[in-house]
Amino acid sequence: MASTPTRWHLGADDGVRRFGRRALVVGAASAALCALGATVDTIQFLRSYLFAYLFFAGAALGSLAVLMLQHVTGGAWGAAVRRLLESGARTLPLMALLFVPVALGTGDLYEWAGPDAATDALLVRKSPYLNVPFFLGRTVFYFVAWITVTHYLVRWSHEQDTASDDRYADRLERLSRGGLVLLGLTLTFASIDWAMSLEPHWFSTMYGILFMGGSVLTALAMVIAFAATLADHGVLSDVLNAGHFHDLGKLLLAFVMLWAYFAFSQFLIVWAGNLPEEIPWYLARLEGGWQWLALGLFVFHFALPFALLLSRDIKRKASTLATVAIALLGFRLLDTFWMVAPAFDPARFSVHWLDVVTVLAVGGLWLAMFVRRLGDGPVIPLGDPQLEIPTR
Repeated sequence: MASTPTRWHLGADDGVRRFGRRALVVGAASAALCALGATVDTIQFLRSYLFAYLFFAGAALGSLAVLMLQHVTGGAWGAAVRRLLESGARTLPLMALLFVPVALGTGDLYEWAGPDAATDALLVRKSPYLNVPFFLGRTVFYFVAWITVTHYLVRWSHEQDTASDDRYADRLERLSRGGLVLLGLTLTFASIDWAMSLEPHWFSTMYGILFMGGSVLTALAMVIAFAATLADHGVLSDVLNAGHFHDLGKLLLAFVMLWAYFAFSQFLIVWAGNLPEEIPWYLARLEGGWQWLALGLFVFHFALPFALLLSRDIKRKASTLATVAIALLGFRLLDTFWMVAPAFDPARFSVHWLDVVTVLAVGGLWLAMFVRRLGDGPVIPLGDPQLEIPTR
């Protein structure tokens, strides 16, 4: 096997590697605080942890979705950031491990798993699906499916670096076509299981696609932020150019609009129907201070990014596009909080210190794993014919 040029690897003292080490320290220290918080208030820890977990699980699954989308559609925009997308998807084994607190706390988190479910007629009817053994079994299946698809996508992509034919590109495209269908189905059910079933008397046929759209947007924003860093000060300065960022910016704009379309469609359907079994979900999120967060999400998660990303200059400059992407990440986190937290405390808007610490814990560990996976090999797919790689 031919040797890989070291110039395309992260250096031992590269800024991204330093960031990964700091993220690991923050994550480990925050995890210790989480352990302390869990002994003081187990219920609040589980609620905060679930919110943080859903956000970073979405980043991993969104990375897998965009990775497969790139293999199906092609294009230099995706080839240039493929290793970043693969690194995001390769955090899924970590997310499977980090699901353990949710699994252990199922009875405290979910009404349908609690002792009062047997006295609720609706939950009794839903019990063939909403029961703990089946819930955990489905989760195991989801992670096995996602990790298996990721394994072969990464393996064949790295083998393509030393191959001289198109067989790996064909394999990756075929796997991605089926993988996108599989991911769409499993992620829909996972979002229902992990998040929508927090309020089991409510349902929405738009919830799964809204969760998927948000996950892809999270992943894209994360990848753009790292790509800009590697382009400005790292090993990709000779590979990533204004054209790549312009394409990534257009894709980010598209998913900002898609997220807004999905969110508004769900709101319009529920609000227009005005049914007693549907409307309380929005009433809980539009009263008691939660309405101000909803307004902030409309302005800063959609309206402002939409206006900024219309600018060609902003999309073509790595640093300005990264600024928009990082801001979007912050509001993606708030959107996840807005969707999850009112299920536990609908009466008033509040932020517990564990809400912050669990984000730092899960996020620190996730980012450390992301950087570690990125540093496993070259940060670009050297064998992809769509990517122009400088020879000097």
